[in-house]
Amino acid sequence: MSSFVGVIVSDQWLQSQFTQVELRSLKSKFISIKNQNGKVTVGDLPPLMAKLKAFSDKLNEEEIRRVLEESNSDFTDEIDFEGFLKMYLDLQSRATAKGGNSKYSSSFLKATTTTLLHTINDSEKASYVAHINSYLRDDPFLKQFLPIDPSSNALFDLAKDGVLLCKLINVAVPGTIDERAINTKRVLNPWERNENHTLCLNSAKAIGCTVVNIGTQDLIEGRPHLLLGLISQIIKIQLLADLNLRKTPQLVELVEDNNDVEELMGLAPEKVLLKWMNFHLKKAGYEKTVTNFSSDVKDGEAYAYLLNVLAPEHCSPATLGAKDATERANLILDHAERMDCKRYISPKDIVEGSANLNLAFVAQIFHQRNGLSTDNKKISFAEMMTDDELISREERCFRLWINSLGITSYVNNLFEDVRNGWILLEVLNKVSPGSVNWKQATKPPIRMPFRKVENCNQVIRIGKQLKLSLVNVAGNDFVQGNKKLILAFLWQLMRFNMLQLLKNLRSRSEGKEFSDADILTWANKKVKHSGRTSQMESFKDKNLSSGLFFLELLSAVEPRVVNWNLVTRGESDEEKKLNATYIISVARKLGCSIFLLPEDIMEVNQKMILTLTASIMYWSLQQPVDEQLSPSPAASSRGASPEPSIDAIPSPVATAFSHGSPSPSTNGTPSLDFATTPSSFPGLPLNGSFADDATAPPEVSPSPSLRGEDSSLAAEVSNVIIDDADSDTTTSGPLVEDAASDTSTSIAQLEKEDTELQSEL
Repeated sequence: MSSFVGVIVSDQWLQSQFTQVELRSLKSKFISIKNQNGKVTVGDLPPLMAKLKAFSDKLNEEEIRRVLEESNSDFTDEIDFEGFLKMYLDLQSRATAKGGNSKYSSSFLKATTTTLLHTINDSEKASYVAHINSYLRDDPFLKQFLPIDPSSNALFDLAKDGVLLCKLINVAVPGTIDERAINTKRVLNPWERNENHTLCLNSAKAIGCTVVNIGTQDLIEGRPHLLLGLISQIIKIQLLADLNLRKTPQLVELVEDNNDVEELMGLAPEKVLLKWMNFHLKKAGYEKTVTNFSSDVKDGEAYAYLLNVLAPEHCSPATLGAKDATERANLILDHAERMDCKRYISPKDIVEGSANLNLAFVAQIFHQRNGLSTDNKKISFAEMMTDDELISREERCFRLWINSLGITSYVNNLFEDVRNGWILLEVLNKVSPGSVNWKQATKPPIRMPFRKVENCNQVIRIGKQLKLSLVNVAGNDFVQGNKKLILAFLWQLMRFNMLQLLKNLRSRSEGKEFSDADILTWANKKVKHSGRTSQMESFKDKNLSSGLFFLELLSAVEPRVVNWNLVTRGESDEEKKLNATYIISVARKLGCSIFLLPEDIMEVNQKMILTLTASIMYWSLQQPVDEQLSPSPAASSRGASPEPSIDAIPSPVATAFSHGSPSPSTNGTPSLDFATTPSSFPGLPLNGSFADDATAPPEVSPSPSLRGEDSSLAAEVSNVIIDDADSDTTTSGPLVEDAASDTSTSIAQLEKEDTELQSEL
């Protein structure tokens, strides 16, 4: 097995200014010029730099040329890659100064990560360390390393093995990661460490984190600004988890009119928290409206009013009477401590208006005492407004899939956020680059209803161009928030993307049809070749609920990734759930970016099963042929578990507390991002023939497919914002290919071609 190797720069300071994803992107562009011209000169740079997003809206080609002339008199001088990076940083500083954007933004990562300002906020770091010490102090494995000293770099050193981040994700959203899949021991080898970080990043995406510019190598190197950004997102998700009507139906009290409930459901958790805070401040007689967690709370008055109305038994007249802001902040924190609120913040953080820490502080107050009514009528109404479990699961998965694409917008509530059509256009532009006519699109906020309809009508037109089935569907259906039609459209779009990604792994498909049945055939052949007898008759085969077939499939594509000592027979519901959770974590650990839940495997959601199988297939097809033909010596040295017969599988009681997979696998290749799917959409047939009744052909060759593609990480280049500005086709997670090509090909033909290619080589 080949290990992960990032782009290495001899100048350590220079390397520290870039993430691995950014270095790979810039290296790719540098090499492309060198391949064209034989060398790279200073004169080659202005047209290239002008197309990069970092400069496109701030410096034109002529301005870039003038900047380069200041430090390079001869434009014919040849430059190496490090010289190229230095010029990039120089231009970046000029662009930042020209744009006047010198203020360091929140460490909650959005769509990008700055490479110029890597400021570490010590207060935030100390708060996150306190959070970790508090919630993970009793963890069986981590307690030997805790508590962490906030004044040292111990947090970044501890995070390098990936265990801490995986455990923290499980604290934020319990059950996200099956901890049996985490490699836990004091000293991990590079493969095991890389596996943990791959599991961490794919799981972070599955709970809603934005990880556009973060790669496994960045985490292995312990880059402080990236680690703090990821940790802050995870903690934020934990603190805001209950700020929705499903978890806290009492929030319905925040709206006066029942018609405003839908608007409340569409708000981001931060906005709901602000609305809750202002609701109580109004009752307390506070005249101002708090619109942010920074400047509006710096003087501490809003906190004093809020705490007095929520916990009058602890209030002190001295709080409001304090003339000094720092003194008032101290009294506020004393008041909060008497309410048993965790101290995420210091008086200095309040006075300086630290947005992240103030948000965490208010969220803690909400959790401790929200002060909302327990009116049963209102609560019953709120519960009626929430979706049923199936639709809610589908909404979650499509929302996470969209957010993983790296589009500018962020989806908080799928059904509300897509109604103006803009987000759907952004998604279409990722799936089919260049398909959207942005001159005919209106960007939010959109006040005129007909503009929303125009956006959605363009969505429908593009969908039909992609040959999605949209019979009797109009743009107004999306504007009106028709949930079933929205879910059906997104499923078709996801399926189109899925087949497109698999098809584009093979450039010589000759336009042959690529169908769901081909994915089924591939999976069955993989399992059969591994020496197993299990077969999947269709994507709705009820035998799949045990999870054994997928564990055998994962073991077939990477023998070292499944620890068979942890697998159950899958007979009872408890055993099925243990297997399902293990499957999801193992697939993510391998490199698959998936958003399913264990229930989807247990219930055999046929469309979900398709996406899981396709994701494993996508990963497998990218692996070098030498890794697919024979296990490396590292496998035996790490003690990969044998694959016992089902009868030999131990009971879940004996294995439930086992930790670590002894057989890690290499990852780092791009993963296929798609989510779970709706179960039925009356009146809206799916495009193409879905493999409900598809079965594997009776004659299945046991010979392995030979695949010679390079599994390098160069494909991750498209994830970073350094991509060309005029194409605007950067992505996060999935590689979105040209949608103009056919979405179908033949697996059997591809395998034959691969075999011929290998014999030629």
